[in-house]
Amino acid sequence: MKKETLLEIILGTIGGLVFAIGMCMCLIPEWDMFTAGVVVAIIGFIILLFIIPVYRSNHPKKQHAPINWGIVATWIIGIIGALVMGFGMSKVLVDSANKTDMLIGIITGIIGLIVCVLNYPIYSYIKGNK
Repeated sequence: MKKETLLEIILGTIGGLVFAIGMCMCLIPEWDMFTAGVVVAIIGFIILLFIIPVYRSNHPKKQHAPINWGIVATWIIGIIGALVMGFGMSKVLVDSANKTDMLIGIITGIIGLIVCVLNYPIYSYIKGNK
């Protein structure tokens, strides 16, 4: 492992942790540290931005290959499936969910899960039809 790669890993880890702690400080009302959390999150984001010049100085530019539309479609379908499944989970996990919310959440979550599971066969079909 090169020294530059190790520096990228260290900056990413520290920046990600500081940013996450800042977000927790902002979003957990029991802590009552919103302003300090914003400052800590900004510091973490700045640390993460320091990765960009380190990466650019150590990695040469590569020639871009043509766009693989199968991969693009796979990403889009996967994101949509995850969002639908997440919506279903949030309907089920609401504090005072009634039977209708539970039923809608379970059905929506199953639909989202099916979309995620069918993502690879869809990609194989798109790749095979090139």
